[in-house]
Amino acid sequence: MLETALLPARPVPIRQIVDSVYREESRRVFATLIRLLGDFDLAEDALHDAFIAALNQWERDGVPANPRTWLVSTGRFKAIDRIRRRARFDASMAVLAEEIDANVDNPAAWDDESLGDDRLRLIFTCCNPALPADAQVALTLRELCGLTTEEIARAFFTNPATLAQRIVRAKAKIRAAHIPYRTPERHELPERLDAVLRVIYLVFSEGYSASEGDALTRPDLSREAIRLARLLHTLLPEPEVAGLLALMLLHESRRAARTSPGGDLILLQNQHRALWDHALIAEGVALVETALTSRRFGPYAIQAAISAVHAETPDGAATDWPQIVALYDVLLQFEPSPVVELNRAVALAMRDGPEAGLAAVDAILDRGDLADHHLAHAARANLCRELNRSDEARVAYQRALTLARQEPERRFLARRLAELPA
Repeated sequence: MLETALLPARPVPIRQIVDSVYREESRRVFATLIRLLGDFDLAEDALHDAFIAALNQWERDGVPANPRTWLVSTGRFKAIDRIRRRARFDASMAVLAEEIDANVDNPAAWDDESLGDDRLRLIFTCCNPALPADAQVALTLRELCGLTTEEIARAFFTNPATLAQRIVRAKAKIRAAHIPYRTPERHELPERLDAVLRVIYLVFSEGYSASEGDALTRPDLSREAIRLARLLHTLLPEPEVAGLLALMLLHESRRAARTSPGGDLILLQNQHRALWDHALIAEGVALVETALTSRRFGPYAIQAAISAVHAETPDGAATDWPQIVALYDVLLQFEPSPVVELNRAVALAMRDGPEAGLAAVDAILDRGDLADHHLAHAARANLCRELNRSDEARVAYQRALTLARQEPERRFLARRLAELPA
């Protein structure tokens, strides 16, 4: 053992080091290159050129003290060389090269604060309201998270070619409309931040409860959304950012208990709470408290507060349903929507009984709202089942089955339907 301990450590292969730096730093480097070069595609090429150069030069010269700054500098030089080669055919490219070269004479372009803020700028650029909502999601996952086009297409059940065109059109729109690569001014922040938070929550929701397919969840998407929210909260610690991060952490804490070993859906009240991630719960509850005490909270913080009530209840039977109904009443003031009404109706049934809940669900459906939403019909079916109105429950379960596209939910609904008395 002693002889082995005295052997010199084997050097880490340079490819392994570069791969590690790529995982940790590539999206930060990319964000800064967009600022310096002013173009997504040019920055992407520069990023790849910089890492290829790193493979060769770091082997010879050693890993630099600050790999990120080295990569940004190298990527910029590679981009200028690329543009100047094109300048032989397009004189405007020479002007662009000079502009890029002059852009970094300012020392502020290289300080740590600017390099950190670049990721914040990129989030707001990808989620600019001028872009279609589906393009915002695709561009955010591609450029901020580094997911491939194929990975994003697979996550959202989209053809890769269609999704690639969506990303290309979004970049072209940014270029043609001269959408600024910057963080919004304070007076612009509420409107612009809403779009960013909505995109992050859409990504999380698709990962937490997939819209269709064989699996209930997509953990990779949920992790990316949480990573984005953590980044945003670090760079911009606004109450609603804290609220969204808390909401996602509290939902994520229940992931292990949401499905059986066979992949079947387990409802909240039947989940084995020892399987919940209590570290995530503690972090989420602390963020909720921070958001609520700011007095500048919004709908994400209220939803997180509702999740916190569930998370802090050791047993489903002891759930404080009056508090949850009251929180839904507050949420409806912020965000009046049929989906929030439906969630409140389910909570109302737990507080006041299934008759009260069914009346609230029927009021939503009678208006024509949520007619094609499988969860509304599933809620109605469950309440009718509790009231022994089996014929109505059967019709509602069948309607929910027709609309549901996710296999674990379909299996759950089919079991409930089969359990009804003939």
